[in-house]
Amino acid sequence: MFGLSGEKLLILGIIAVIVLGPERLPEYAKGLANIIKNIRKMAEGAKTQIKDELGPEYEDVDWRKLDPRQYDPRRIIREALTEDLNFTAEKEALKDVAAVATASVVVENLASGEKPPFDSEAT
Repeated sequence: MFGLSGEKLLILGIIAVIVLGPERLPEYAKGLANIIKNIRKMAEGAKTQIKDELGPEYEDVDWRKLDPRQYDPRRIIREALTEDLNFTAEKEALKDVAAVATASVVVENLASGEKPPFDSEAT
């Protein structure tokens, strides 16, 4: 929590006891506990409000994927480069294009000795 280890929290507690004194410390501890309870209630209320607004789709959302701490560009690029590429749909589309292209070509057989047509404007 906020980069505080157990040792640091213990030192902060000792400093609070020294600064506040034993008379006022219970009052401040009670106030801190109330603040934490109110923050938890607000967070819980926000969570229920989000559940109500999203409806049944709320259960389908994978919240771990949306966590910004999970974002690692190196991992994303590595996964994109190593995933198996499946080009079956593209191959089928190319077959269809080839079939249409060959179907639209009209092939005429020339009689023996006949010259093929010549287009003087063709490059």
